[in-house]
Amino acid sequence: MTGAEVANALFVATIVVYAAAMFSYAVEYAFDKRAPKRAKTLVASGGGGIDADADASDEAPTEAPISPAAARGAGRLGLVLTFLGTAALLASIVVRVVYTGRWPWGNMFEYTVGVALAGMTTWLILVTRGSVPRRLGLFATFAVTMVLGTSVRVYTEAGPLVPALDSYWIIIHVTAAICASGILLIGCVFAILHLLKRAHDRRVSDGKPVRFPINIAERLPDATALERLTFKIHVFAFPLLTFGIIAGSVWAHLAWGRYWNWDPKEVWAFIAWVVYAAYLHARVSGRSAKANAPWIAILGYAVMLFNLTAVNLVFGGLHSYAGV
Repeated sequence: MTGAEVANALFVATIVVYAAAMFSYAVEYAFDKRAPKRAKTLVASGGGGIDADADASDEAPTEAPISPAAARGAGRLGLVLTFLGTAALLASIVVRVVYTGRWPWGNMFEYTVGVALAGMTTWLILVTRGSVPRRLGLFATFAVTMVLGTSVRVYTEAGPLVPALDSYWIIIHVTAAICASGILLIGCVFAILHLLKRAHDRRVSDGKPVRFPINIAERLPDATALERLTFKIHVFAFPLLTFGIIAGSVWAHLAWGRYWNWDPKEVWAFIAWVVYAAYLHARVSGRSAKANAPWIAILGYAVMLFNLTAVNLVFGGLHSYAGV
């Protein structure tokens, strides 16, 4: 096998392992319920006691098909698989580097793979530090697996860099952008989870029925904790995003003679920066603005995705030489 074929095989193995990890996390998320619930049927009229005619199963603990201990074992397996999948993804990138003899951020496919690696690394750091429950790996692996699956649509054979990208600035500028994008991916996941948990708690307090997808939030951590973690992730990523944009402008000056050319890529990167700045401002403002801050964070990542996909694939500009 050539180096490119080995890199591709490791990439496919990563997706398979992450999918298995996602299933393991799902088992823990669904069945790790420490206390079984006891169902009771009250008499509609009379003394208000337990209905003597109720089915015996209503008075017995509800038995789950998988025990809590087995569910936690599945969660531990999911974490091991996540580490293995991340190691395979890193190995795929390293093999591609050795095969091509260049830095691995030369096209849209390689950029997207880098974002997935940065995102999953962020998740693993959070879970190993105990900042998040392990079972939330269900949502992290789902997001990263979707990113990797999408990257297949823009797959590019391993090869040399185009001359315009053959600069040490690709290491500085693109690596910073990839790290920021991967961290913000996980931040977006937690922003969504926070909104789900908030909606769930509101419906429960109002006595309204909780249906899909809101019922997914039943076993999420406290909404306040999710919101605080979302903010910390964005506070960490925002300087990286800022540095990436500044480094890109310096590279533009060296390559094109101008720091800013109002290229579509530059414009949408700046729009994303403004949206994330608005999120951070809203988060530390009044109660009303803080309540809307998660929506701004999600909008920020939507802009990032638009810049990565539509701007790369549809719009022309000075960055078009990168292709896909």
